[in-house]
Amino acid sequence: MARKWTVEDIPPQTGRVAVVTGGNRGLGLEIVEALAGAGAHVVIATRDAAKAEEAAARVRRQIPDAKVEAIALDQSDLASIRRFSEALHGRFDHVDLLINNASAILVTQGKTVEGFERHIGVNHLGSFALTGLLLDLLKAGTDARVVSTSSTAHRLVKGIDLDDLHLEHTEYKPMEAYGRSKLAALLFTFELDRRLRKAGLPVKAVAAHPGYSNTNPDKGGFMMRLATSIFAQPAAMGALPQLYAATASDVAGGDYIGPGGPMEMRGYPAKVGCTPPARDEKTAARLWTVSAALTGVSYLD
Repeated sequence: MARKWTVEDIPPQTGRVAVVTGGNRGLGLEIVEALAGAGAHVVIATRDAAKAEEAAARVRRQIPDAKVEAIALDQSDLASIRRFSEALHGRFDHVDLLINNASAILVTQGKTVEGFERHIGVNHLGSFALTGLLLDLLKAGTDARVVSTSSTAHRLVKGIDLDDLHLEHTEYKPMEAYGRSKLAALLFTFELDRRLRKAGLPVKAVAAHPGYSNTNPDKGGFMMRLATSIFAQPAAMGALPQLYAATASDVAGGDYIGPGGPMEMRGYPAKVGCTPPARDEKTAARLWTVSAALTGVSYLD
């Protein structure tokens, strides 16, 4: 791995189709701009259609020949996810990159349309369903990859109680709920990798995290906002691990990419580790079964 890998090292992406969820702002927009700049046809998938169109227009202004479009996607609504899949199938015969970047971060207690706790609903179940619905397009892609976004916050929790996935019998703490959802993202990625390998499919499942990046400056209390403004790295740096996971030639299925600096808070992309619960295959297999039942999307069984 190059010590200081940057967007300049992204291989040519001409002819490739990339879907970036939550691609209208922050990390997502940085990823969209980088992939479009490398020649990919990028789909911005986000729930606010107007903001998605604004983001697409911004990219076109910066990169006049960019191929970028917006399609509405609300990961807190399974019907919206299915509509997005149908729209994508109507536009493309393959997808090379699915960047599961959309994320609920430290939101107040609430439910998705289907009644899922919002962090787990958006950050895991929405991505699980979307990946399954797009798997046929990914199978038709070239060096296809599913990149799911985790966080160092997964280290803050000891595990996931699958009998109380929606925190109906547990005191709600936003940071713990967020951490659980990011642990779920890792469990999903590693289980997806195992199932793809078993099925002999040419699709890689990879996870990445942005470290401590200034992507949500308004989140948290005063001290957290102050610390973010002082210590967090720019969103452009925070996007590099996902871009590396999506495009670098030495990435293998099941890899986890994050900043290579101290405590994985800052720095250039590197392969990083995770907590033992994230590698628990029994929990991952059960989470997969539960996720399929809750979303009604079954694949790679």
